[in-house]
Amino acid sequence: MPVIKDNNTDLTIIDTDQTPFENNRPDLITIKEALKSMILSASGWRKVFAPSGDEESRDSHLTEADKVLAGAMAYVFSPFLREQSGKKRPVVTIAMDSRPTGPALADIMTRVFLSLEIEVQYHFISAAPETMAWAGRSGRTDGFAYISASHNPVGHNGIKFGLTTGGVLDGEQSALLIARFKETLSSEEETRRIMDLADSADRNLLEETCRRSSYWKAESYGNYREFTDRVISGSEKREEQQKVLQAIRTAAGKSPLGIVAEHNGSARSLSIDREYLENLNMLVQSLNDKPGQFVHRIVPEGFSLDLCREELEKAHRENPAFQLGYVPDCDGDRGNLVYMNEKGKAKILEAQEVFALSVLAELSFQEWIGKPLERTAVAVNGPTSLRIDAIASAFGAEVHRAEVGEANVVNLAVSLRKKGYSVPILGEGSNGGNITYPAAVRDPLNTAGAMIKLLSLKSEKGKPGLFEIWCRRSGQMESFVNECTLSDIIKTLPVYTTTSAFEDQAIMRIETESQGELKQRYEENFPGQWEIRRNTLNALLGITGWEEINNEGIHSRIGVGSRFRSGTEKGGLKILFKNEKSEPMAYIWMRGSGTEPVFRVLADVKGDNREAEQFLLNWLREMIGLADRK
Repeated sequence: MPVIKDNNTDLTIIDTDQTPFENNRPDLITIKEALKSMILSASGWRKVFAPSGDEESRDSHLTEADKVLAGAMAYVFSPFLREQSGKKRPVVTIAMDSRPTGPALADIMTRVFLSLEIEVQYHFISAAPETMAWAGRSGRTDGFAYISASHNPVGHNGIKFGLTTGGVLDGEQSALLIARFKETLSSEEETRRIMDLADSADRNLLEETCRRSSYWKAESYGNYREFTDRVISGSEKREEQQKVLQAIRTAAGKSPLGIVAEHNGSARSLSIDREYLENLNMLVQSLNDKPGQFVHRIVPEGFSLDLCREELEKAHRENPAFQLGYVPDCDGDRGNLVYMNEKGKAKILEAQEVFALSVLAELSFQEWIGKPLERTAVAVNGPTSLRIDAIASAFGAEVHRAEVGEANVVNLAVSLRKKGYSVPILGEGSNGGNITYPAAVRDPLNTAGAMIKLLSLKSEKGKPGLFEIWCRRSGQMESFVNECTLSDIIKTLPVYTTTSAFEDQAIMRIETESQGELKQRYEENFPGQWEIRRNTLNALLGITGWEEINNEGIHSRIGVGSRFRSGTEKGGLKILFKNEKSEPMAYIWMRGSGTEPVFRVLADVKGDNREAEQFLLNWLREMIGLADRK
């Protein structure tokens, strides 16, 4: 049978009777036109691959030109993989999220890889953290090509490349591949060769490769389960892992905890979630747990969490043990939470709150397992709320910031560890979720794990639990209750008012093509704007001064002007406002998106002060608009 189906889902992996191009080869002009809409960045390569151009389309086919783009991805990664691995015949892992165009993209890429004598481990639909744990921990692959457009709408798709670090390529490596990709697609000879390679792939080898997908998926699944034990427990030693995991199981036996997992047809629906959580003695209710079963938009923000919220309330009415719910994005590397409040209502947690709770949990957990907190750091992105600085300060930990982009934050953490820091947790607060060491990618199971530890590891026999550790560290022992709920813990978070990255006001569209030019005009205008509003800012927040911070890659530079930036100047620019004691009180931040054609803006204010946050955000938008008008 030429059509090979996946054993787990009965979805079609490939039809080996089909020849991708054969009698219908696009010309170079058509290929270049297809490339124009593709966004290429360290965070991923993405475009609308649905043939209609409709970003919500569920069409599974590709245009002939987009097939060439897919082939070019494999074509440029093959020599890079050889260079990095030092092997003549390296191994690449191909996996994907649950978007309709995933198998079609993998089809072309697999054919090109095989024709270039790259061995392919085909995992089919697999959560991104699972694939990356496989690449980083199994020792059985030299890199991965993960097909996904992350949180973008269903008609989008793209690629994330990585080696054996457990994360995606860094900025420098990604820039090299992007340059090669563009160069390849500007050559008629190279594009013709890509089509030849796809059409001439050995059919028997292709069939064998795709039929082994269920074997590789099972191997990856087991590897990920063991890796998650390592992450949740905070230890490489199996004996210490079991002590922590058994403590959670015992606590759950005494005080049951229920979790609703609303998968929205994501790749996580085929991962370890339910089995793993139930093994920790959690009560689990899963829904929309078939890949491709999309019932709402993919990005796990705002109303995308309404269904989970409603289902959690239903589950809680039937069994009050149900306290938490989570919704992942399509590739399953990001997930946000809902929780039951003290009034019996399920509430959606903002992305910044999710990250704050995760940091609080993991730093408390470090003390609980007896790890010293000296030289401890948290690595975050530029628009992560100042709330994290307040939490870290309670533990004597430092906060270091990088440019937006998971790879930037991961590389910052690597750099800090080389300098002697312990970095137990990192992440992008503005996007939600967290990266718990030794993971190098966000993972909603690790976020859920942080919440489980917070709620399960209680004070007993003279040993303080996680919530007591936090209350003592933050000087809030009057708020401590041993049988705490997430509501109790949320009430003790430092209070900040922050723009959500996914509300309408957080996005602008600008006409200036050069971010460097826009930032220069913004800087020229800012001193005058400051003088106009300094008295209002002082009255609102006690602000008496400011400083500019530019985040590029892993670097954070204080100062005004292009000499504090480099290259294309596409990093984040922040104005940090301080009071007379030089204490940070608020900031405004801006940056062009690397994965979407938008400009993102955000304001963060100490205290419960929506008026001040809106004032700063509107002022920022006004100043950007002024700078955008030449």
